[in-house]
Amino acid sequence: MMSSMALARTTTVDVLADALRERIMGGELAPGERLIERDLVERYEVARGTVRAALRRLENEGLVTVETHRGAFVRQLDKQALRDLFELRTALELESAFRALAANDGRLPVSVHEAVDRLASACERKRPSWERISAAHADVHESIVEAGHSPRIEAAYRQLTQELTLFLLALRPVWTPAEMAAHHRKLVRELESEGPPALRRHLEEGEAAVIAGLPG
Repeated sequence: MMSSMALARTTTVDVLADALRERIMGGELAPGERLIERDLVERYEVARGTVRAALRRLENEGLVTVETHRGAFVRQLDKQALRDLFELRTALELESAFRALAANDGRLPVSVHEAVDRLASACERKRPSWERISAAHADVHESIVEAGHSPRIEAAYRQLTQELTLFLLALRPVWTPAEMAAHHRKLVRELESEGPPALRRHLEEGEAAVIAGLPG
């Protein structure tokens, strides 16, 4: 008897979208860089329609911008978009941190400490991968949100994932991996000694570091 569970099929569009997503998140394709259809057709040996479908998918994910008569570009956050993103991010993370500390007698759960250790490990590798650092950084902040045990806040925070990835790409030339690790170890220490204001300060420092180099 055949299983009723359908197997996911991987299409050429899936493969191309995955390849471009990996290059964007790994920093190979920089924010603002143009994605030329002809070049992608030749590089990946696919049809132009496949390229357009993959770019539309990445546009829906918030990683690519497609403009009429100009083509596709790796999405770049401008200053106002970053401010708007951080206004919502800060509200969600601060409430989560408050709830997490209140539920654990002023301490953060082990899951947050372990996430910071994984980030430090990714940053301290001999040849650190920014893609791995970006994923580990996301895990740190997601672990803080999850520690607040609010499904509604967690769901809202997940909607910010792709834009936060763009923020991390913009942060890459600003902070070294060593600075990234140190900044988050400090965050955990100060969250447990000072409470949520330490998280607000941490987020404001990251926002200011990136916004100084953004257009608009």
